Amino acid sequence: MGHGGGAVEQGGRVTASGAHVDLGYGPDQEALADAVGAWAAQHATDAAIREVDGAMPSALWSDVADLGVLGLATAEGGGGALEVAAAMEVLGGVAMPGPLVATFLANQLVDDDDVRADVAAGKVVVAVGARRLVPWAPVADVFVELDTAGRQAWLARPTSEVEAVETLGGEPWGKVELERLRPLDGVGRAVALGDLAVAAYLAGAAQRLVTITAEWAGDRKQFGRSIGEFQSVAHPLTDIAIRAGAARSLARMAAYAWDDGGAAATSGAAAARLSATRAAVDAAYRAHQAFGALGYTVEGPVALLAQRVRQVSLHPPGPGPARDAALARHGI
Repeated sequence: MGHGGGAVEQGGRVTASGAHVDLGYGPDQEALADAVGAWAAQHATDAAIREVDGAMPSALWSDVADLGVLGLATAEGGGGALEVAAAMEVLGGVAMPGPLVATFLANQLVDDDDVRADVAAGKVVVAVGARRLVPWAPVADVFVELDTAGRQAWLARPTSEVEAVETLGGEPWGKVELERLRPLDGVGRAVALGDLAVAAYLAGAAQRLVTITAEWAGDRKQFGRSIGEFQSVAHPLTDIAIRAGAARSLARMAAYAWDDGGAAATSGAAAARLSATRAAVDAAYRAHQAFGALGYTVEGPVALLAQRVRQVSLHPPGPGPARDAALARHGI
């Protein structure tokens, strides 16, 4: 699969080095996305997600497990990175809370079949992070320590009480001392899956922000015209819509590369993560501008998505190692 510099999107396909890649999902991924979307429309409403309020979303998490999402890209759960991307695009669009990225990443590393089965069933919560600050540590049952460069990982256990840390997105992160029990293999491939999961989630969130903002701009009137008719609103909105679409395409390209087992999977996933992070953060910024004071109100239509964007973009190993991986491909 070619997807280096100079790629041009044409009619749903990407042309790169003479290769044509269809970035549409197949029937299996479409069916999964439809199932997750139908569930989200009924259960993962803004009101339901706000009720979680910084805790583990147990009921929603159980539902996502029942849909088969938490076991994706494993021998037990089936599917691959394309299924992960399809599900995460939908879940990002509804600001689904929970250690989704950690779950996908850890399932590639943990070598205990029973533990993976419990994770996939939603019975066990996984925390992945570099000591000493670990996302979801206060509610975790299984800990994976990941070094700050994202190159080594260990199955670990806490040796101290978890000190809860307040976060912008309301996720339960915590400070904890970890003891390394044994090293885990397959770190590069696991981190790549985590990066593309972040990318797909943020691309979905960015698209949702674009949709909400465009609807608002069409309805909101000033000086007898909708604000969407003003260039100062329309042009930035068009820009972030293009960026969101590009981020989604990069996430899907990375998923194809991961499923193919190609050498470009790591750098492709890293690039997708960086692109989606920029697109989603910019989408949140433009949404805040369009909505004015309402955009910054916690109960408003975009604040929850904006907070989740910031939180998920920081998931270990973080944007720094992703940037290094993307640059390394070009010898920089």
